[in-house]
Amino acid sequence: MYSPDRNIVLLFTTRTLRLFGYGFLSVVLALYLSDSGLDDFMIGLLFSLTLAGDAGVSLLLTTTADRFGRKKTVIIGAVLMMVAGVVFILTSNPILLIIAAIIGVISPSGNEIGPFLPVEQAMLSQLVSKEQRTGLFAWYNLIGSFATAFGALAGGFLSKLLQNHGMSPLDSYRFILLGYAIIGGILAVVFTGLSKECEAVISVSPAVPRSRIGLHKSRGVIFRLSMLFSLDAFAGGFVLQSFMAYWFHLRYGADEAALGSIFFGANLLAGVSALLAVPLAKKIGLIRTMVFTHLPSNILLILVPLMPNYPLAISVLLLRFSISQMDVPTRQAYTMAVVDPDERSAAAGITGIARSIGASISPAFAGALFSVFLSGPFIIAGGLKIVYDLILYRSFKASHVSDEL
Repeated sequence: MYSPDRNIVLLFTTRTLRLFGYGFLSVVLALYLSDSGLDDFMIGLLFSLTLAGDAGVSLLLTTTADRFGRKKTVIIGAVLMMVAGVVFILTSNPILLIIAAIIGVISPSGNEIGPFLPVEQAMLSQLVSKEQRTGLFAWYNLIGSFATAFGALAGGFLSKLLQNHGMSPLDSYRFILLGYAIIGGILAVVFTGLSKECEAVISVSPAVPRSRIGLHKSRGVIFRLSMLFSLDAFAGGFVLQSFMAYWFHLRYGADEAALGSIFFGANLLAGVSALLAVPLAKKIGLIRTMVFTHLPSNILLILVPLMPNYPLAISVLLLRFSISQMDVPTRQAYTMAVVDPDERSAAAGITGIARSIGASISPAFAGALFSVFLSGPFIIAGGLKIVYDLILYRSFKASHVSDEL
C-alpha cells in the first residue's frame, strides 16, 4: 500500500481505536438512555445537543489546530472523549448527561465526531503525495468502518453476555461506557507519539490575509461545500446508527446481540465500499463518484422500513451499506484538493463542523417521529439526501482540481 511511515501507522491506529469505541457504544446508547428513564423525544434531544456541542468544540479546536498544534488538538479531543464516558457512567440525570454530551465527545452515530477527523485528514494529506491521497483516504475509511463493525459486534455481544450472567441491562450498558472511556484514555496516549512532520507547514504569503478561521483563498468554495455537506448531515441525523439500532429493537424486537451482528455486517460492507471508490474515482472523477454512488444508496435507505419482514429489512439495509461510503474518501480528497496545504485543518474542520451542525438539528425531530411515524426518519433522510446529491452534482460537475484522479 504505502511505505510504513511511523506517523501514518499511528494515525491508522488512532482511527481504529476511536471507531471501535464509537461502534462499541452506538448499538446500546439509545437503549441505555431509554432504560435510564429518558423518553424518545429526550433521547433525540440529547443526541441533537451532543452533535451541537461537537460542532462548537470542533470549531474551537480545528480552526486553530494549524497554529495551536495538531498533536495537542487531538490529545485534547481524546481527553474529552474519556471524560464524557466517565460522566455517562456516573449519572443518569438528564441535565448532567446533556452537559457532558455538549462538552465531551460521545458518538450517537457510530461515526466520527469531535476534532479528530479534520486534523487527521490534514496530517495524512501532507504525509503522502497527491496521487496517493484518495487511495490513502479509502484505506483510512476502510479501517474505520471495520473498527466500527467489530466495535458494534463486541458491544452488542458483551452487553448480552453480561445480562445472561445476571447483570441488569442498565449495568451492562454502563460497563460498555466504561470501555468507551478507557479507549479515550488510550487514544490520548497514542497521540503523544506523533512527530513534528504532522504539524502544519505555513505557506501563505504575507500579502494574503489570513482569517481567524484559518482560511484565505479557499473561503468561497469551502462555504459552498459546507452548506451542501450540512444538508447531507441533517438528513443523516434522522438515521444515526443508535437510532437504527433502536428502530430494529422497537419494530422487530431485536436484542443487543442481534443489533451488534447487524451493524457488524453493515460497517464491514461500508468499509469495502469506501475502498472500491478509488478505481471508480480514477475513471469518472471525484464528484461523479460521490453522486453516482450516493443516489442509489439513498433510494435503498427509503426502502428499508417499507420491507414486509425482518430479513428483508436487514437485507436492504446491508445492500445500502455496501455502497453507502463510496462518497466519503472522494469527498475528503476533493476537500483537501481545493485548498492550500496550510488551510487543510481549517477546511476539513469547517466542513466537518457544518456536518455536525446539520446533524445536530434532526435527531430531536427523529426522536419525536418514533412515537408517531416509526418509518418516517428513513423516508425523510433518504429524500433529503437525494436532494443533496442533485444539488452537489449541478454545482460542481464542471469542477476540475489538480488533485482529481
